[in-house]
Amino acid sequence: MDKLRLRFSKTGRAVYISHLDLMRTMQRAFARAGVALRYSEGFNPHAKISIILPLGVGTASLCEYMDFALAEDRDPGSLPEVLDPYLPEGIRALEAYEAPCKGSELRWLRLEGVMRAGRDAAFYTDFFTRPSIPVEHRAKRGVRTDDIAPAIQAVQFDDIPDGVAAKLILHAQEPTVSPELMMAALGPDAPAYFRFTRLEAFKEDMTPFR
Repeated sequence: MDKLRLRFSKTGRAVYISHLDLMRTMQRAFARAGVALRYSEGFNPHAKISIILPLGVGTASLCEYMDFALAEDRDPGSLPEVLDPYLPEGIRALEAYEAPCKGSELRWLRLEGVMRAGRDAAFYTDFFTRPSIPVEHRAKRGVRTDDIAPAIQAVQFDDIPDGVAAKLILHAQEPTVSPELMMAALGPDAPAYFRFTRLEAFKEDMTPFR
């Protein structure tokens, strides 16, 4: 069975599992659950799985997606219950289904988080609603400067007793804007601590991504 998709969450201690380790973890869970993944052909076969928009280490998510293919016919809707007992603490399979669209159609992410030991909510609101927000960052071809303002659809910052609560909607792919890139844009005004969680994913027209 080709073109299947698993939605899963990654929270708690699991946020420190790297992308490569997560790929191995998922393959082991399928194997231990007795669910046969399909493998590529050739000299060095590998399981046909890919994670859409991998998380950075330390970031939590309630909307991670993994595309995969099975070597056997079975009801994808039954897979979360089958896989869950073999997944580590902090990773939970939420639903599995035939993928209705390409992974590249994931365009926007809704996130919430907290920022501590920095400026107040009014400062962040003013900064991230500017018409231009240039940020220097390391890319595949070296250091470059990009304007991330067009890729920030919505921000909301509120003062809380131990810092600032943030709600964001950011462009996820082509271009990609992450909370880490936003903090880099702040320079010396960046908070000493921040932590965000992905909550929902959307297509370009803001319809839910599945």
